[in-house]
Amino acid sequence: MKLSGDLQAFSDRIGHEFRRPELLLRAVTHASISSPTRPDNQRLEFLGDRVLGLVMAEALLAADKAATEGQLAPRFNALVRKETCADVARQVDLGAVLKLGRSEMMSGGRRKEALLGDGMEAVIAAVYLDGGFEAARAMILRLWGKRIASVEADSRDAKTSLQEWAQARGMAPPKYVETGRSGPDHAPVFTVEVRLENGAAASARAGAKRQAEQTAAKALLERLEAGGA
Repeated sequence: MKLSGDLQAFSDRIGHEFRRPELLLRAVTHASISSPTRPDNQRLEFLGDRVLGLVMAEALLAADKAATEGQLAPRFNALVRKETCADVARQVDLGAVLKLGRSEMMSGGRRKEALLGDGMEAVIAAVYLDGGFEAARAMILRLWGKRIASVEADSRDAKTSLQEWAQARGMAPPKYVETGRSGPDHAPVFTVEVRLENGAAASARAGAKRQAEQTAAKALLERLEAGGA
């Protein structure tokens, strides 16, 4: 088979020319549109998650030869978590080529973090099966790029860190309040405010409530650490 124009353009964006185009087609096929003759990407997602993990473990060990397991673990988690995979998927516009059922399309599936993250893992598996481990590693390192170098700053879970900051000062845990919601039902944008009992607060907007909470917590932490809260 030959890739359609949009899938060929996607193949160019990720930098891999498929010898077996059917692998890429399967990688972008969601369960909502699968059939006995059109398998979905769930098995590829399972494999891609493991390939990504091995590549990131190798990269982190090579980048910091003195790091302990306790230092490496949060960095690893930051690089392989669903939010990061979804961010990479947006970077290469994976959402534009996802094959979705009508209901999933109507509910904004092309923008959903879980679908994008799962799809990116499936694409990794497709490249691995098509070109081998070296091809998959080269693509992952290229697409993850600067995230690997800056992972130390990104590895902190902002909500956990903010809660630890509050508890260390005898405060109650932070409170997260949804203060706004905009956009259509299939692609909502949430505004969330995080508040501490000392009056410090920050807000953020994102397409997922969890991401808005994390972004708000990070903003407040940065302000507190800079002494500006």
